[in-house]
Amino acid sequence: MLTKPVDGVNHSVVSEFVFLGLTDSWEIQLLLFVFSSTFYVASMMGNSLIMLTVTYDPHLHSPMYFLLANLSFIDLGVSSVTSPKMIYDLFRKRKVISFSGCITQIFFIHVIGGVEMVLLIAMAFDRYIAICKPLHYLTIMSPRMCILFLMAAWMTGLIHSVVQLAFVVKLPFCGPNVLDSFYCDLPRFIKLACTDTYQVEFMVTANSGFISVGSFFILIISYFIIILTVQKHSSAGSSKALSTLSAHITVVVLFFGPLIFVYVWPSPSTHLDKFLVIFDAVLTPFLNPIIYTFRNKEMKVAMRRVCRQLVNYRKIS
Repeated sequence: MLTKPVDGVNHSVVSEFVFLGLTDSWEIQLLLFVFSSTFYVASMMGNSLIMLTVTYDPHLHSPMYFLLANLSFIDLGVSSVTSPKMIYDLFRKRKVISFSGCITQIFFIHVIGGVEMVLLIAMAFDRYIAICKPLHYLTIMSPRMCILFLMAAWMTGLIHSVVQLAFVVKLPFCGPNVLDSFYCDLPRFIKLACTDTYQVEFMVTANSGFISVGSFFILIISYFIIILTVQKHSSAGSSKALSTLSAHITVVVLFFGPLIFVYVWPSPSTHLDKFLVIFDAVLTPFLNPIIYTFRNKEMKVAMRRVCRQLVNYRKIS
C-alpha cells in the first residue's frame, strides 16, 4: 500500500510490505504449518520448563544454570519474533506487515541475536573457569559477575540493533514493497529503498557479519582450549565435562551457522537462507532445551521434581 505524503514530495511512501512467503504449494504449506506449530509450542514449553526449574529448585542456583535460564528466556523471544506471524500467514493469500511492524521485527531480531551471542560467550567463559580454574570458580563467577554478564548481553543487543536501524530507518521507500521472505529480512528490506544502498548494505553486512563470525571464532577457540585442558586431566569428571562441552558446542554451531550464511554469504538472494532461518527460528529454540538437558542428570532430576510439584499442586487446587 502506498500513501502520498503531505509535504508535496513527488513520490509515494510505502506503508506496508508484502511477503512472498516460503512456497505456493498447498501440501508444503500444510507440512510447514504442522512442523512449525509443533516445534513452536514444544520450544515454548521446554524453555519455560527450564526457567521454572532453575528458578524454583535451590540445587540449580549456580552460575551455569543462571546463564542457561537466561538463554531459555532469550529462546522464547527467538521463537516468538518471527514464528507466530509466519504460521499465521501460511494459508493467507496476501501476507502483509506494516512499515512500523517491519521495523519493530528487525529491532527485536537483532536485540535478541546480540543478547544470545554474549550469553553463549558468557557460558563458554563459565565452563572455562569451572574446568581450568575450579578452585577460583565461585570467586570469579560470583553473582555480581553473572549480573554484569547479563547487563553486557542486553547492552550489546540494544546497541547492535540500534546501530543497524540507524543505517536503514531514514532510507526512502517509495515504490517496491515486496519481500521475498516470510519475515522482515534486513538485507532484502534495504534493497527495496529508492536510492543507492551499496554503502548501507556493506555497513549492515559488515556489522552483523563481523559480530557473528568474530563471536563464533572466539567461542570455538575457547572450547578448543577447554577440551585440551580436559584431556590433560584424565579423571572421572572428564567424561562429564566433555559431555557438557559437546552440548555447548552443538548449540553454538546451530545458532551461528544460519546467521553466518545469511549475513556473510556472497549471494543472499538464494532461497536456501529462508529455510535456514526457519531452522534458526523454530528448530534451534526447541533443540536447545533438549541438548542442554539430554545428558545433564542434575537438570533431568530437577525437572522431574518440579513437574511432580506442579501435578501435586493441581491436585490440591
